[in-house]
Amino acid sequence: MKGVILAGGLGTRLFPLTKITNKHLLPVYDRPMIYYPIQTLVNAGVTDIMIVTGGRKSGDFLSLLGNGSDFGLKHINYTYQQGEGGIAEALGLCEHWAAGESVCVVLGDNLIERNINKAVADFRAQTDSSGKGGAKILLKQVHDPERFGVAELDGDNVARIVEKPKQPKSDLAVIGIYMYDARVFEVIKTLEPSERGELEITDVNNWYIQDASMTYEVLEGWWTDAGTFDSLLRASELVAKGGANRVD
Repeated sequence: MKGVILAGGLGTRLFPLTKITNKHLLPVYDRPMIYYPIQTLVNAGVTDIMIVTGGRKSGDFLSLLGNGSDFGLKHINYTYQQGEGGIAEALGLCEHWAAGESVCVVLGDNLIERNINKAVADFRAQTDSSGKGGAKILLKQVHDPERFGVAELDGDNVARIVEKPKQPKSDLAVIGIYMYDARVFEVIKTLEPSERGELEITDVNNWYIQDASMTYEVLEGWWTDAGTFDSLLRASELVAKGGANRVD
């Protein structure tokens, strides 16, 4: 399995901070934001990593991270997304590099208290047993599900995902960690841009749901994104109180 960290976009919700740097290079407590998703993958044993970035300060990722020696890595891959074409478009840029392997995708502004070791192991087992693998998403109970993609469950299965519903049918938000088999790149090629002109990852997930090959797990410990001023502050406070990416 290969790891993809999506760290593009313009970060307009964090203007004026992001007028001079990429959002994912902003500090979250004592480390740059991008450190957290890298550590999430490394803790799960995913060490072949691609960072998809964009904007005017993309070269700063190389200056900060180099080849990843701070994380015990020998190499980090980088690619560039023009504009803001959406999460699915950014993932599609990794097709050649993925070379037919499954991928674990982490949004660059997502932080977790613990780890995804079990989810990654379960997805690998899912791939071995089914042959085609399918997909896996991670869910988390939230008090404001209308802000997120919301998973509607039917027993042990995901029935569908609704993006930012006005009347959510559950409080389970789809967080920014996804696992896909190699078919994901062909799925992305079939997508049409949404009303906001982007290729939506929710459409990818709903394709796997229709394929009856989507599984899910509920994340233990806290989770937050850091894409707004309020969530960036919350993320720093959570890390300051108890750290992030625990391996226990």
